Amino acid sequence: MGIQARASKAPDLEKALLVAELIDDDDAELKDHSRAHRCRPHLRVLRSLAPLLLVLAYFHLEFPFPKPAPTPTPRFIQEGIEQCKVLARPPPNPKRVDASRKVSDRFVAGTGDVWLRNGTVWTGEKDGEEILYGASVLLSGGVIKKIGDADEVAALAKDADVVNLEGAWLTPGIVDLHSHLAVDAAPSLEGADDTNSLKDAVLPWLRSLDAFNTHDAAFNSSIAGGITTMLVLPGSAGNIGGQAFVFKPRWTYENTPESMQVESPFVIRNGTWARTHAWRHLKHACGENPHRVYGNTRMDSAYDFRRAYTKGQELKDAQDRWCASPATQTEPLPQSLEWEALADAIRGHVKVNVHCYETTDLNQIVRLSNEFQFPIAAFHHAHETYLVPDLLKEAWGPPPAVAIFATNARYKREAYRGSEFAPKILADAGLNVVMKSDHPVLDSRYLVYEAAQAHHYGLNVSHALGSVTTHSARAMGMDHRLGYIRPGYDADVVVWDSFPLALGATPKQTYIDGIPQIIKPHVVDKPAAAQEISPAGEYDDEAAEAVAARGDPYLWPKKTTKSVIFQGVDNLFLGTVNTLDAKNSTVVVTNGEISCVGDCALVLADVADYDLVDLKGGSLTPGLATVGSFLGVMEIRQEKSTWDGYAYDPLKDQSLLSGSLIRAADGIHFGSKDELLALRSGVTTAIVSPISRTFLSGLSVVFSTGAHHALEEGAIVERAAALHVQLDMGGLGTSTKIALMRQLLLGEKGEGEVKAAFEAVRSGERRLVVVVNKADVIASVVALKKEVAPDAKITILGGAEAWMVADDLADENIGVIVSPARSFPSDWDSRRIMPGPPLSHHTLPSYLASRGVTVALGIVEEWQARNTRYDAAWAYASSPDVFSKQDAIDLVSANVEELLGIEPSAAAGADRSWVAFEGDVFGFDGRVRAVRSKGAKEVALF
Repeated sequence: MGIQARASKAPDLEKALLVAELIDDDDAELKDHSRAHRCRPHLRVLRSLAPLLLVLAYFHLEFPFPKPAPTPTPRFIQEGIEQCKVLARPPPNPKRVDASRKVSDRFVAGTGDVWLRNGTVWTGEKDGEEILYGASVLLSGGVIKKIGDADEVAALAKDADVVNLEGAWLTPGIVDLHSHLAVDAAPSLEGADDTNSLKDAVLPWLRSLDAFNTHDAAFNSSIAGGITTMLVLPGSAGNIGGQAFVFKPRWTYENTPESMQVESPFVIRNGTWARTHAWRHLKHACGENPHRVYGNTRMDSAYDFRRAYTKGQELKDAQDRWCASPATQTEPLPQSLEWEALADAIRGHVKVNVHCYETTDLNQIVRLSNEFQFPIAAFHHAHETYLVPDLLKEAWGPPPAVAIFATNARYKREAYRGSEFAPKILADAGLNVVMKSDHPVLDSRYLVYEAAQAHHYGLNVSHALGSVTTHSARAMGMDHRLGYIRPGYDADVVVWDSFPLALGATPKQTYIDGIPQIIKPHVVDKPAAAQEISPAGEYDDEAAEAVAARGDPYLWPKKTTKSVIFQGVDNLFLGTVNTLDAKNSTVVVTNGEISCVGDCALVLADVADYDLVDLKGGSLTPGLATVGSFLGVMEIRQEKSTWDGYAYDPLKDQSLLSGSLIRAADGIHFGSKDELLALRSGVTTAIVSPISRTFLSGLSVVFSTGAHHALEEGAIVERAAALHVQLDMGGLGTSTKIALMRQLLLGEKGEGEVKAAFEAVRSGERRLVVVVNKADVIASVVALKKEVAPDAKITILGGAEAWMVADDLADENIGVIVSPARSFPSDWDSRRIMPGPPLSHHTLPSYLASRGVTVALGIVEEWQARNTRYDAAWAYASSPDVFSKQDAIDLVSANVEELLGIEPSAAAGADRSWVAFEGDVFGFDGRVRAVRSKGAKEVALF
């Protein structure tokens, strides 16, 4: 019996007759004598029984008094009391699973045991420092059953499928803390665009679960990159975008969003939508996105946050008052579909994830968390957090994690001060660093690549691997079952073809819930060196400079020289220069030109006139080239004032411009951050076409990334290079554009510069670059060339589906600049991709090259230019049977020049460009130490 039930009988006890009231009236008149001597015998008996009667009455026994009919508790109070129990629970603190957990809640009946034998196992234990060599891991019941040596596991693995890893690396599955997989589904189509609602800036009642598209074409590719769990967030258009949920990308028998969840905060139970005690997740955003989409200034956003949380606080207070005295309530427990998530956030039951870049916005959210006393799980993007790590520690509750990109920055103003050294700086400050994809902004298939870049720029091995496993699982509230290789944990593990932080590291197999996900994986045998643990890059000085400059460090070369001696040179990839006879050789540069290779004692008249640089087994390569983005005519992608602007549309009636052909050279900008970072990474040349939204873009320009302005000698390499047209853009139909190209090539349309340019294309004097991805449209271009311009030199830029017509391209000598270098089914025209290992033997570049097509690599956005060398090295690592190391270098140098009709920079003479790399140019340890730009009189030293 409850306390309330007992207390409800107290009024009955108070009304019961006292023993003294049973005295006879006659006896009452004898006031001068003791009542004890004047009571009648039966009254004395009753007096002696009074205590017993009181006890009986207290326990609701009817004798000797009648029991009143009980008043039923209203249903709304009963339901409210149960809801109060849920609200009163402390924040989730799930118990860490252990070896006693034999079967996962996600176990699929019939799944066999798997014995992963003889692996190099990074467990995540000991703060990421533990590595087990020659270890075995047994997967059973959807969990990790045993970790140990072969003899220990053998006794438990009687019927297991044995996989000999032969020393391969084994890690926990990759956990992505920031993904829009299945809500921003691939291929991108209007009918499946569910990332954001545009109805209001504050929408905490929306749920990514309600938009989760189980047909997203990116599931397989993400799994092929080792992704086993992701937090799927609503978009960041508004200040509060809605609730997020944790999913695994493994397709299920039920094929429903519900069945792909992990520890959902709500479940269908006995015909109800019941609250569990799992973490909830909420997406916030501040800064430019709400400003751009809703017109919210930062002051508006701050008010919207405070107004929303005030609503949440009011709901929480009303519920607390109700729950303090449910029996007295006359109305149901206060509820609000709109604000209950914020009330739960204030109670500490919600992991609040905040898209926030700049210091001013970070400070605003820290104030908000203290005003309403709720913890922040993680700041996302967070490009300026490395400048203010102590500010993050002022947030209410434990310090938030920081979920960031490695090198993706400067695409909008609030990302302008982003730094590649941020992960190291934040980790050194004691914060939990997480690398995330923001899929499909970055393909989550390559999330481990983000961790690898962070490692290259100074983040140590344990933190780098943890940033996509243990750290992200912790920030997600899932580290009690995910993110480690521990007994009892979910059987989510990845087998790698090389050390996971090596350039181009690729899964051999991904296991989710103990189930191998990749059918017949295509595996590349990597060399032994690729299995070795690489040291973190040494960039302490650069990191300190970035902080001291408040995110805007000086990027121009600090020293130049005319003459330099390179020692410790192991390789030359310069084409026309003789290869080295031996490792650890010497290369001498005099007045900017390579004057000696090998034994150079006789060449050196006065060593004192030379700078000395030890390349430590490094290489000299041609200057690298980049194409595909708007580098040079667009500095901040979301700030149009930093652009050259759009080229005019010749298909519209603009009589003043009739016949004019736009030249990118006339609007070129120099000295942007992306240009200088590209230069420091070995990219000496950029090719860019005018910014255009129409069929005819104009003439591209070839320029030096290290020039200060257009009038500087060597700044403009070629003022009017290739002619660029776009068949992938909207507006006119493809057939109409092809018809227009036919007439222009035949001279039946066009006038002035436009007519002259197409005449030059038809005769083969000028290269035509066609931006297109779809195989059917590429086939039409091939047919058009055969029909009206057999001598034309045509290059495809993009080419996602070019593999489908590779032989025809080779026959017509049509080259392809693959952009991006690794394919993704982003839209309908590029959905039929060649994915590369482990899903296919070939990558798109390797397949085209194997069929005789001239191939180069391009990029899409300006920030990607700095990673050009990595794209080439990755192409080699994935397809060493197709590309030699020289071939790989040519993909981003000689082949780019050929496919754009540029004079080769590797040709002998004063215009040669080259780059000196310390260490392995095909690994992350490679580092640019010197650059000679095309036509430059001096060598820049870094």
